[in-house]
Amino acid sequence: MGDNSSAAAKHQNYHRQVLDFSINVDAQSRAGDSKCFDDDGRLKRTGSVWTASAHIITAVIGSGVLSLAWAVAQLGWIAGPTMMILFSIVTYYTSVLLSECYRSGDPVTGKRNYTYMDAVRSNLGGLQVKICGAIQYANLVGVAIGYTIASAISMVAIKRSNCFHASGGKNPCHINSNPYMIIFGVVEIIFSQIPDFDQIWWLSIVAAVMSFTYSTIGLGLGIAQVAENGKIQGSLTGISVGSTVSELHKIWLSFQAFGAIAFAYSYSLILIEIQDTVKSPPRESKTMKKATLISVAVTTVFYMLCGCFGYAAFGDSSPGNLLTGFGFYNPFWLLDIANAAIVIHLVGAYQVYCQPLFAFVEKTAKDRFPDSKLITRDLQIPLFPGGKPFKLNLFRLVWRSVFVVITTVISMLLPFFNDIVGILGALGFWPLTVYFPVEMYIVQKQIPKWSTKWVCFQVLSAACLVISIAAAVGSFAGVVTDLKVYRPFKTSY
Repeated sequence: MGDNSSAAAKHQNYHRQVLDFSINVDAQSRAGDSKCFDDDGRLKRTGSVWTASAHIITAVIGSGVLSLAWAVAQLGWIAGPTMMILFSIVTYYTSVLLSECYRSGDPVTGKRNYTYMDAVRSNLGGLQVKICGAIQYANLVGVAIGYTIASAISMVAIKRSNCFHASGGKNPCHINSNPYMIIFGVVEIIFSQIPDFDQIWWLSIVAAVMSFTYSTIGLGLGIAQVAENGKIQGSLTGISVGSTVSELHKIWLSFQAFGAIAFAYSYSLILIEIQDTVKSPPRESKTMKKATLISVAVTTVFYMLCGCFGYAAFGDSSPGNLLTGFGFYNPFWLLDIANAAIVIHLVGAYQVYCQPLFAFVEKTAKDRFPDSKLITRDLQIPLFPGGKPFKLNLFRLVWRSVFVVITTVISMLLPFFNDIVGILGALGFWPLTVYFPVEMYIVQKQIPKWSTKWVCFQVLSAACLVISIAAAVGSFAGVVTDLKVYRPFKTSY
C-alpha cells in the first residue's frame, strides 16, 4: 500500500514537472513570438523617454521645491546654489548607476529586476535586502505623510487667502488644518484603488503639468517681488546670527537645509519601478539615462530659479513654504491657482510613491495565503454600460484604505512641514540614492576592491553619508524645538 502511494506521488510529481515545463516553454514562446509579450512573458511595456521623464518629474518636482527659498536663506548666496548643483550631479550620477542594475548579468537579455528591492536582492542579497526594504518602505510612508501635510497647508492657504482678501487684511484668518487633511485622505482612498503603476500614467502627466504650473507661478511672483523691491535681498552667508538666531541654531538650520535640498531631489527609490514600464529595444538603461538627464536638468533649472528668486525676494525672512508662508498676498487669485495646482499634483505624486509599497504588501500576502479568496479574488464591477468592468479586490480595498487612514492621522499629529521634509531627505538620501546604487554597480560591473574607481565610489558614498547625518541631526533638532509649543490635533495656520 505504501509502495503504491509512493509510486502515485512520484507519478503526480512527474506530471506536475512536465506541466510546469510546458507552461514555461509556452510563456517563453509567447514572449519570443508574440508582439504582445516581452521577454519575461509579461505584457509588452510601452513606456518611452517622455513617459519615464514625466514619472520622474512628477516624483521630483513635488512639495520640496517650495522649501528651497527657505533652504537657500539658511545657506546664503554661495553655499545655497552650490549645494543644489552638487545634489543634482550626485543624483544624476547615482541614478545612471542604478539604471544599470535593472537587469542582472547581461544588460540586454539578463533577468529583469522589477523593483528596487529585487535589484538589491540580485546584486547584494542577504541582510542588505532587509535593511534596504525597511528604509525604502519607511521612506515611502514618510513621503505619504509629508505630502498629506503639504496638501492640507495649500488648501488652508487658499481659504486664508480668500479670507484675507474679503476682510481687507484685518482678520488674521487662523484655520485648523485637520479637516483638509481628512479631505485629502478621502481622495487618496479613492485613487489608491487603481491597481498598479502602468494604469496611472495619465495621473503622472496631469501631476507633472501641475508641478510646472505652481513652480512657474512661484517663480513669477518671486521675480515680481524682486522688481517691486528694486533690489536683491539676502547675503553671501545666509540668515544672520543675532537676536532671533543663535550660532548653534544657525548650524541646525543649515543642516536642516541640506535635508530639504536632498528631499527635493529624492526619487531613486522608485527609479527601478519606473524603468520597468519602459519598452525595449533600445536597452532600458539607455532610455532611462536619457530620461534621467532630461528630468534632473529640468528640475535643477526650476529649483535654481525658484530657490534663488524666492530668496532674492524675501532675504532672511523667506518662508518655509514659498506659496503658503504668506510671503505674497496679492494677486490672491493667482495664489489660489498655484495652491490648487499643488494639491492636484500631490494627489498624483502620493500615488506614484505609494504604488511600490502597495504592490509589495499585496504580493507578500498572495505568496503567504495563495488560497485566500479575500486576497486573490477580484470582483467585476461595471462602471459604464458596455464598458470594461472595474476589478475590485477586497484585500486591496481594505489594506490601502487602512494605510491612507493611518498616514492621515500621523499627519494630523505631526504637522511640521519643514522638519518632516528635512528628516525624509536625510534618511532617504544616503542609503537609497547613493549607497545601494554604488554598491550594486560595483558588484554588477565586478570593480576590483581598492582600484581607483572603487576608492572614488567609497569617497563619494562617505561624503554623502556625512551630509545625511548632519541633515538628520538638524531636522530632529527642529522637531524638538517645535514640540515645545505644540498641541496634538490643534494645529492652525
